[in-house]
Amino acid sequence: MSVFFRGFVSRQGFRLSLEASPFSRGFVCRRGFCLSQGFSPSAKGSNLLSHTSLRLHISPFTRMFSSSNYNQESWKLGRLNHVAIAVPDLKKASEFYKNILGAKEVSEAVPQPEHGVYTVFVNLDDTKIELLHPYGDKSPIQNFLDKNKNGGIHHVCIEVDDVKTAIKDITSKGIRVLDPEPKIGAHGNPVVFLHPKDCCGVLVELEEVKKS
Repeated sequence: MSVFFRGFVSRQGFRLSLEASPFSRGFVCRRGFCLSQGFSPSAKGSNLLSHTSLRLHISPFTRMFSSSNYNQESWKLGRLNHVAIAVPDLKKASEFYKNILGAKEVSEAVPQPEHGVYTVFVNLDDTKIELLHPYGDKSPIQNFLDKNKNGGIHHVCIEVDDVKTAIKDITSKGIRVLDPEPKIGAHGNPVVFLHPKDCCGVLVELEEVKKS
């Protein structure tokens, strides 16, 4: 016999599986939630069996995708702001993007003492490349370059409209931040970094950018 219908509905953090099948009445229970009801079609000539079991299974989603934890209405993810590349030679890297690749806008090097880096921004049509070079003796970029002698991609930065609300929401879902409070980034906006081990191996920076 064939199954007549089967469907899934998601609500309040649970998965609902509704199934009608041509079996006799039964009682099915899964993960503490169960419901079974039998019924008989009254119309003459119906080719359904006299007893069809209607079973409702409810099982929790994983925590990450539970609707009780997934509430992102109070903040929004925006566009890619920049890709940051750590470089051992800032002047050489700047000249590469300007003279070899022909980038029209390459900024001067700007020290960022609070973050322990020098930054150069290569402006593109839709986003930017941020070149990073160590500033001071305790620069986090120096640790990165010690492991990657030729440099490489350090992090990606994505815009949000409310970084503090984003932090509260993201940490409630088990994602760690490197600092509990946002700092002021190279553009003068509040920023926060998410732990790479919680972000598929990528260091992710969130930067608050208000729409004008």
